[in-house]
Amino acid sequence: MNLDFKWFEFSELGVDTLYDILELRDRVFVVEQSCAYLEADGFDRDALHLAARDGGGRLVGYIRLLLPGVRFAEPSLGRVVVAREARGEGLGRALMRDGLRECAERFPGRPVRIAAQAQLRGFYEGLGFTVLGAPYDEDGIMHIDMICGGE
Repeated sequence: MNLDFKWFEFSELGVDTLYDILELRDRVFVVEQSCAYLEADGFDRDALHLAARDGGGRLVGYIRLLLPGVRFAEPSLGRVVVAREARGEGLGRALMRDGLRECAERFPGRPVRIAAQAQLRGFYEGLGFTVLGAPYDEDGIMHIDMICGGE
């Protein structure tokens, strides 16, 4: 799959890209996962956004990077999402690797923290994350905090 990855500051998104991101996140996190919650959580303005578009220009993947101090003391990656039609191609792993690379560039030597769905623990461990603390319920889905890297 030929993909174009592009990072944006919130102010650079433009209405079409912002709409595509919110629509993909809602489609997966709210509709597919049957989880009624406010997906637009107030953190997007204080984040960097990575959009992955296919050759036809459709948004097929996304991740956001929250700056240190926004949610956690560490930089944080989240809202990792891959469109149903693009799954099974390694896009989730590619998004996370690019997110970790961006964190290392912007915040050298700092660990990266995530609040992961507990069912994806193995996926994130495969990227070098380790569990911090006990699982907890967030909007009806079990989550775990995980951390990667740092000195």
